Amino acid sequence: MTTCLIRNANVFAPEALGRRDLVVGGGKLLWIGEDASKAGIGLPETDVIELQGRRLLPGFIDGHAHLTGGGGEAGAHTRVPPVPLSRFTLAGVTSVVGVLGTDDTTRSPRDLVATVNGLRNEGLNAWAHTGGYHLPVATLTGSVRDDIAFIDAFIGVGELAICDHRSSQPTLDELLRVASDAHVGGLLTGKAGILHLHLGDGPRGLSLVREALAISELPARVFNPTHINRRKGLFEEALALAHQGCWVDITAFPVDEGEDAWTADEALLRYLDSGAPAGRVTISSDGGGCLPHFDAEGRVARMDVGSPSSLAETLRALLLRGQPMERVLPAFTSNAADLLRLRDKGRVAVGAAADYTILDEEHRVSDVMLGGRWHVRAGEAKIRGMFEESR
Repeated sequence: MTTCLIRNANVFAPEALGRRDLVVGGGKLLWIGEDASKAGIGLPETDVIELQGRRLLPGFIDGHAHLTGGGGEAGAHTRVPPVPLSRFTLAGVTSVVGVLGTDDTTRSPRDLVATVNGLRNEGLNAWAHTGGYHLPVATLTGSVRDDIAFIDAFIGVGELAICDHRSSQPTLDELLRVASDAHVGGLLTGKAGILHLHLGDGPRGLSLVREALAISELPARVFNPTHINRRKGLFEEALALAHQGCWVDITAFPVDEGEDAWTADEALLRYLDSGAPAGRVTISSDGGGCLPHFDAEGRVARMDVGSPSSLAETLRALLLRGQPMERVLPAFTSNAADLLRLRDKGRVAVGAAADYTILDEEHRVSDVMLGGRWHVRAGEAKIRGMFEESR
């Protein structure tokens, strides 16, 4: 078995471990300690990588990306293309969860599963949520529970839209039925079993979720709202839900000066400073998703596209603000692993997957190991997707 010895890494697991040597083999972390040579670690056919004190982190977990591409709100020509492998790996993302958005009509769960499988074949850890913005839920088998139970790629439902003019305007009963099916599907399989909720700008905000928690027996963790930083008032509602047991997701999208929204770095600091449970907040990229701005008539006035690189950019912004790595890193790694029940992801630990993101002195992604293989070295993608080089 070919192994890799990583020497003199400044490890954040996500807690700060200090300088460590790591031995990787078979896609897993086999050993970690202060000095491999003093511990008598000497393996045949071992590649040695010297990090000279650079920071080694668990690979980022992006819990919300449009793998097949998002968009379409302004016509077929505005459909965003699929996101290729290296867009994730160059951004330090080693695990991703795909979603369908507004367009769950011309895009389908079948397409999403095929895209997940393709990314897996290329080495990325990939999963998906069944469904999309609308009701009835777009499924592959005809049942949310069956999709989660019988389709390996599916771990939950989403992104189901609420408080948004593009949603199906779901009622409380409809929301509870979908959440129940997601929860039971998770119980049957050991998967996440969450209802991942897209939040729009509508005035109802998170009222449906509050009502669901008040009248149902469903665990609060089933309800997982995203885009909570898109409005400052919505963010305050999400803080209250986190105190009730919900995991909440911040989106790393661009925010214009004076906009009624929080940037992802500001939102995370406000969350942590609020006293809400530190383990119940995650950050996702919305990579490949359309970021539209609508006029008063509900028509797209302009649009942007989310990028997986926004996660690394957000972490860098936090570090440049003087934040301790161990305080902010869980939102990109271990918190998402706990919510999504990805048991060997999100941490640097013996027996866990060897998925690592390494930062340079300027807090930028320099190297990425995925399943024990180097996908990125010195900022260059060494492994690319099948069609990334085609013309």
